[in-house]
Amino acid sequence: MIRATFLIFLSIFFISCSSKVQNLDSRIQTAFVYANKNNLNDEIIHTNNFDLFSLQNKNSFCEKLNVYIEGDGLSFLNKNTISTNPTPINSTILKLLSVDKSSCKVYIARPCQYYTSATCNNSYWTNKRFSSEVISSFNEAMDYLKLKYNNKSFVLIGHSGGGAVATILSASRDDVDYLFTIAPNLDIQKWVELKRLTPLNGSLNPRDFVSKLENVKQYHLLGKDDEVIPKEVFFSYLNSFENKNNIKYKFIDANHNCCYEKEFEIINNSTFAHKKSLISYM
Repeated sequence: MIRATFLIFLSIFFISCSSKVQNLDSRIQTAFVYANKNNLNDEIIHTNNFDLFSLQNKNSFCEKLNVYIEGDGLSFLNKNTISTNPTPINSTILKLLSVDKSSCKVYIARPCQYYTSATCNNSYWTNKRFSSEVISSFNEAMDYLKLKYNNKSFVLIGHSGGGAVATILSASRDDVDYLFTIAPNLDIQKWVELKRLTPLNGSLNPRDFVSKLENVKQYHLLGKDDEVIPKEVFFSYLNSFENKNNIKYKFIDANHNCCYEKEFEIINNSTFAHKKSLISYM
């Protein structure tokens, strides 16, 4: 186990540093509760640019593999103060992973979350959070998983900025069967404009990859009350497609971080009733 290398969980997007947070040991135990509940082992995936923390299925073989990609975490303490650590406090994507009853599932945190290395600096959770080197590390991680589990394909599931990473990855690989996002940031430029933020110079924008995504089956789950990523961001992405036949989306009564589990479970158990999990849907 690598518990000594874990960092304090911090919250997603602009939460005041005055907020009361659980102590380090309690937050570490929370992560391992998810791991134990889902029969997963913790593992650091080493890539050329970053060491990525993951929770991995204990099985040695999966025909298809669900990969859950973490959101941005705590990029800022407030609008003007960059966080010293992007690790999230209350992970939405880990809650969704627990709803997925498949045994073939893996969680991957974003660079510098939970585990730090020499390459970590705050540009990778601010302006370069979707940089080519970040995407390259996830591509390496997926290649590693493919060798480990001998799976033929992936379903990528990402929350918030993790949805952006999953979308860019889907445009660059030929082994992604399905892209599923929750409250995703799919047009970085539009988001920056709407929220009047500093441009994310150094980051890639999912909207720029629509020509390579038209043949990728997609489902986007969005919150009606999401004030972090307004609905205009998603529609800017959607309207960039000439062919929208492979894109499904749904707005539900949720905000950016809460509450998606019930709807996610319905999608697994009802929409894909003839199969047991998203990884089997084609």
